[in-house]
Amino acid sequence: MLSRRSVALALTVALLSGPALAAPASAVKMFDTDNDGTLDLAEVKKAASALFAKLDPDRDGTLDARELRGRLSAKELAAADPDRDGTLTLDEYLSVVEQRFSAANPDKDGTLDAKELKTRAGRALLRLLR
Repeated sequence: MLSRRSVALALTVALLSGPALAAPASAVKMFDTDNDGTLDLAEVKKAASALFAKLDPDRDGTLDARELRGRLSAKELAAADPDRDGTLTLDEYLSVVEQRFSAANPDKDGTLDAKELKTRAGRALLRLLR
């Protein structure tokens, strides 16, 4: 039998993961601008660019660790930050998005479906879009 604490923790994790992580099919519907049932790189980059703007409240054109809100670990941020200034520009952010898109697309057909978004690599990409 689960304790109240375990149930509360499970609910918190579910709520924090957001709808895009909980339901890849809904992510496809949300970002699929050509309504073909898949996401291509252009659609994913468009969604990532829109999110970047929302995450940049000071409008300085960069995202720091606080603004990224856990979308990247400290190690991932360091790897994605070639100028080592502790922030990501839009181009640097989109580079990470493109890398994660490629990792989530094992058949290399240039599109992601809900099944591919359910994989570990797909969920990592969705963290950058939610």
